[in-house]
Amino acid sequence: MIVRSVADLRRQVAAWRAEGSRIAMVPTMGALHEGHLSLVRLGLSHADRVVASIFVNPAQFAPHEDFDAYPRGEGRDAALLGEAGCQLIFAPSVKDMYPPGFSTQVAVTGVSAPLEGQKRPQFFGGVATVVSKLLIQCAPDVALFGEKDYQQLLVIRRMAADLDLPVEIIAGPTLREPDGLAMSSRNAYLTPQERAVAATLPAEMARAVARLKAGEPAMTAEADAIAALQAAGFGPVDYVQAHDGQTMERPGPEAVPPGARLFVAAWLGKTRLIDNWPI
Repeated sequence: MIVRSVADLRRQVAAWRAEGSRIAMVPTMGALHEGHLSLVRLGLSHADRVVASIFVNPAQFAPHEDFDAYPRGEGRDAALLGEAGCQLIFAPSVKDMYPPGFSTQVAVTGVSAPLEGQKRPQFFGGVATVVSKLLIQCAPDVALFGEKDYQQLLVIRRMAADLDLPVEIIAGPTLREPDGLAMSSRNAYLTPQERAVAATLPAEMARAVARLKAGEPAMTAEADAIAALQAAGFGPVDYVQAHDGQTMERPGPEAVPPGARLFVAAWLGKTRLIDNWPI
């Protein structure tokens, strides 16, 4: 079932709650892959009903980014969600989510500041705003997000806690292709030649993580990983950096402490790939 208005969404959720059902929500921008579907299945292990949203959120795209080109295919996405066990799709329009006169933005400081917060300063404000709206509109018991967008996950957790939203934020593991590349809707942009080169990214990050675990200073392992990616054909490399897995603070010059993660964002042709690994 697909609904497009908040009223219809709330009506169906209220009917399920009247039956005593727990509700899970999986927010998406469509162009679904197995990573999204794994979150639906994970949601079914925590709730009786799963609602998935499909909404390409213009507020998180800068004017020069790929909002218009972002892959869309509601029919395909709906079929995949149904097969995975999703019972309701919420697919609002831009004018319904951001009606004339809309002037509110949710800003999360701290964990949003480094990495994507520096490279895409509009991004996390757009994410926090739309996710807060979706969680208020649906009022699920749990909401599921992938660890592939790990900094985004921390921003959403902080936002939900700070705004006292009565929802548990659950993380799903990053799903990867056989060669280690993280599944992403933007992988569809890669040419066959670029897709072959893309396998270098997880391989180099695995090497960097091993060096960090062995006690090498972060700046040395990071610099070598950047050089290796550039030599393989990536460019520019926005960052390869280790950060604390909860606060997003940078480690000191000593060995990287347990609980940190290594983050990467690198361009391959016109496609920007991001990923992260626990250290």
